[in-house]
Amino acid sequence: MRATFQYRQTLVHDQQDSSTLLAVFPRFLDIPGLIDQDFTMMFGAEISGSLLAKWSTYFKPRVLANCKNLVSNEHVDELLAAQDRPDESSWDSDLSSILLLVHLLPPTSKGHKKSAKISSFQAISHVVRYLRIGASVQTFLERSEPGQPFLLCVGEQKNNIQQFCVIVDHKAIPCKAQTSLAAFDELFKAHFIFSINYH
Repeated sequence: MRATFQYRQTLVHDQQDSSTLLAVFPRFLDIPGLIDQDFTMMFGAEISGSLLAKWSTYFKPRVLANCKNLVSNEHVDELLAAQDRPDESSWDSDLSSILLLVHLLPPTSKGHKKSAKISSFQAISHVVRYLRIGASVQTFLERSEPGQPFLLCVGEQKNNIQQFCVIVDHKAIPCKAQTSLAAFDELFKAHFIFSINYH
């Protein structure tokens, strides 16, 4: 995969061939860590590791401080409560704080100027989705609507995830990550690796 990196980049930036990347390089679908490897080859190790290095000491405290000024609603309150006392129905502390970022962003239209705006709560499903362990990932992928990449978390409970996957073109790319923050980092990097616009 390292040897074919430049060819992959050419393929990704060719509008006609970019959709065939996972067909030409199916190793993305069964070898965790290739997204991170390609991102590191594109930008270097320092940039590749910057979110993970700065999240808990720099970014997360600022996100939480800004979110305490948000208008209170059940979704924001639930994500804030997960910081101190997560329960089985809430995400872990890091993923909860990442999802709070969605509430800090202003609501946007669905892509057309005349479309209705989606709420922050609806926007969260464009970032992350949960699947209970034992459920079929393939059935989930067949039922999901086509769209931008998102993070699929598979586990017994939302705060106890056993597997993370980045979903691209109805295909599950396994994450090397063992934590929700590192899995979100891979989701972010997938946009660059596959040359995909943000939702």
